Amino acid sequence: MLRRLLESTQYACAAYIATLERHAIQPSMSRAGCPYDNAMAEAFMKTLKQEEVDASAYRDQDHARQAISAFLETVYNRQRLHSALDCRTPAEYEAAFKIATPGLPAAQQASLASRF
Repeated sequence: MLRRLLESTQYACAAYIATLERHAIQPSMSRAGCPYDNAMAEAFMKTLKQEEVDASAYRDQDHARQAISAFLETVYNRQRLHSALDCRTPAEYEAAFKIATPGLPAAQQASLASRF
């Protein structure tokens, strides 16, 4: 579930947090005074809206799910260059990481991936 918080204080109240917990939803809010906590998520949502959602008319929720999944898999992960990945696609970045760390167990690869 993605929810853009307009007023973070009202969404940090006990009743709201309790509702999230009942539904096993983990809240994601910036720390006080740190506007960069959600910067990557905000940038992703901007890209998704500009490059897919705003340019599309979906028949229903299922059609939206399918179209957005297709966009993420074919465009966002395989064609679109990401500055945070040295101007590579996520697929290229992942392939280069696997070549650089052959035979490394998946758990260790995952812990190193953020530093690669």
